[in-house]
Amino acid sequence: MKKLELEKYLKKQLEKAGFTHLEIVKTPLVTRIVLNVARPGLAIGKGGQTISQLTREIEGRFGIENPQIEIQEIRMPELDATATVDRMSGLIERGFSWKSVAFRTVRDIQRAGAQGVELILSGKLSGKGGRKRKQRVASGYMKKVGAQTELVDFAKASAYPKAGAIGIKLRIIRPGVIFPDKVSFAGLKKEEEAPAAAEAEAAKAEETVEAAPEGIAVELAPAEVAVEKPKEKKEGTKEKKKAAKKAAKKPREKKAAKKETGKKKEEK
Repeated sequence: MKKLELEKYLKKQLEKAGFTHLEIVKTPLVTRIVLNVARPGLAIGKGGQTISQLTREIEGRFGIENPQIEIQEIRMPELDATATVDRMSGLIERGFSWKSVAFRTVRDIQRAGAQGVELILSGKLSGKGGRKRKQRVASGYMKKVGAQTELVDFAKASAYPKAGAIGIKLRIIRPGVIFPDKVSFAGLKKEEEAPAAAEAEAAKAEETVEAAPEGIAVELAPAEVAVEKPKEKKEGTKEKKKAAKKAAKKPREKKAAKKETGKKKEEK
């Protein structure tokens, strides 16, 4: 009960800092309270004023002895469902269109590398005078039933613009999450192909050894190395070409000589 009350209190105090959740670690000397925040600068305050004020109030109001507050930054706020939902509700309450906020949020989560995302908005989406309705925006892979839903990051929040209340539900599957029922066939194919290739090479080697005559040793080259034979140079090709050219010139010369003799006879 104390933890829930403390979370509600800190969420109000550190709303601008993007507070998501806390962790309490008790030791013999002090009680460590780790606060996960999207913007640690606003949580610390100028010269640590905000932290010192929070430690005094936590000790007096909640009766926690020797509280020691630690600030932990959320490195990827786009992949944290609680931080994303709080930011969305703040933008909608400030007057931004829910459509632009929803689609931009889904796009940012996809770019951050999430495996899947599902965003559901319900309530007064049509404006004043319109009926309440529900809008779903989803992308990628999503688990919604069974024990594996514990691996999905889920958060919900409410926004209160002038038209009416809007409920927000968000589910995110982070990049490093591995589900037990998801099998990659790429690795299995490689494992199956490797022994088949080795068996084929061994069969080829046995055939070459059996085909060789008795008393002759056959040396097998490694299968992976391709041996290329050097090309033999053809001798006498130039001489043959010259002889062919001379043979082609002779009939031309004979024809020219015949024409000249014919002309001389006509002139006479």
